[in-house]
Amino acid sequence: MNDGQGVRVYLGLGANLGDREAGIGNAMLALGELVALDGVSSLYETEPWGYKQQPSFLNGVCTGVTLLDPRSLLEGVKAIEEELGRQQSFRYGPRLIDVDILLYGDQTVDDEDLKIPHPGIAERSFVLVPLMELAPDLVHPLLGKTVRELLSDLSGDACSSGGLPEGIAVWKPAPTF
Repeated sequence: MNDGQGVRVYLGLGANLGDREAGIGNAMLALGELVALDGVSSLYETEPWGYKQQPSFLNGVCTGVTLLDPRSLLEGVKAIEEELGRQQSFRYGPRLIDVDILLYGDQTVDDEDLKIPHPGIAERSFVLVPLMELAPDLVHPLLGKTVRELLSDLSGDACSSGGLPEGIAVWKPAPTF
């Protein structure tokens, strides 16, 4: 546990096997035991990243406050993935559910099995677009740029003109709290 005040975390979720939307929804329900969720992005259908010969993903981001330290949060996230049927596969392979700790306050962690901020944030529109919905002015603790700036750097004019980057489309609008 941390100091009792709680830390704002951002979690990325993705699925491209089975009922993708239900998988993400079930993960968010389970994450509610670890994080007091208070924000959920829209879900986006995205082309596979890394390994292209697989179905499209649904991706989204949720945020909330946790009392867990980063290591305990990771253990809880991995347990949720396992409960929901995630099987170990090859890197960037298909999955029923994937939950990544994107940001943990402004803290950084650089362990072999836990890196915070998530090292792929700045090059992945499927993370930046939903994160932009929740926190466009949030500053990446290592890069010193806002989510808005990172997305603009990645996608050029597409996002500055209000469009989405190539390969990403709204699947379901964000719920309201």
